[in-house]
Amino acid sequence: MVDGHMQIGEVAERTDLSLRTIRYYEEVGLVVPSARSQGGFRLYTEADLRRLAVIKRMKPLGFQLEEMRELLDLLSREITELTDRERERLRGFRNKADEQCDRLRNRLRTAEEFAETLHNRLAD
Repeated sequence: MVDGHMQIGEVAERTDLSLRTIRYYEEVGLVVPSARSQGGFRLYTEADLRRLAVIKRMKPLGFQLEEMRELLDLLSREITELTDRERERLRGFRNKADEQCDRLRNRLRTAEEFAETLHNRLAD
C-alpha cells in the first residue's frame, strides 16, 4: 500500500476476486478506482475494498447490475436521506435477499443430504 492506495493485485488478493472481475466491475460502473498512478495503474482505497465486498455479497443473491448500482447508491446514503420511495425500494431489495438466502439454504440442505448419502454408502 502506498499513500493509502493499493494496486489491483493487492485488491484482488484481499477481496478474493480475480483481476478480470475487478476490471469488469469497473467497466460496468460498479466500482471505480479512486486514483491512477503516474504509470496509469489503477489505485484503490479501503473504501473501494468495502464497496467490492458489498458487490461480492450481492452476487450470489442474484442481483442484476442495475440493481447492484441502485443498491450501492442507496447503501451509501444515510437512511434519513432517502425518500419514502427509496426506502420502499430498499425494503424490496431486503425481501429479495431474504428470499434468495432461503433458496440457497434449501439448496445447501439438499447438497448436504446427498453428501451424507455418499458418506453412508462408503461406511457400509
